[in-house]
Amino acid sequence: MEYRVLKYFLTVAQEENITRAASLLHISQPALSRQLMQLEEELGVKLFERGKRKTCLTDAGNLLRRRAEEIIELTEKTENEIRHHDSTVSGVINI
Repeated sequence: MEYRVLKYFLTVAQEENITRAASLLHISQPALSRQLMQLEEELGVKLFERGKRKTCLTDAGNLLRRRAEEIIELTEKTENEIRHHDSTVSGVINI
């Protein structure tokens, strides 16, 4: 499971539409659909109920959404901490 694919998954879950999500992600709709199908195959579960106008999450999809949000948040927090590690002043002051 790749970070990039989790971001794709979250965008589709938020937009509830693969075509709209693909546009926001600046990738083609077939490429996004393929990534989502590969993710479903990798996990061995169906993540979406696909309709003509709306794509809804299954129970497994809702679980993955919660976990993916946690993973993305933790990854972004870690990147920020590492970037600002050298610019942070820290230490012990004794009086």
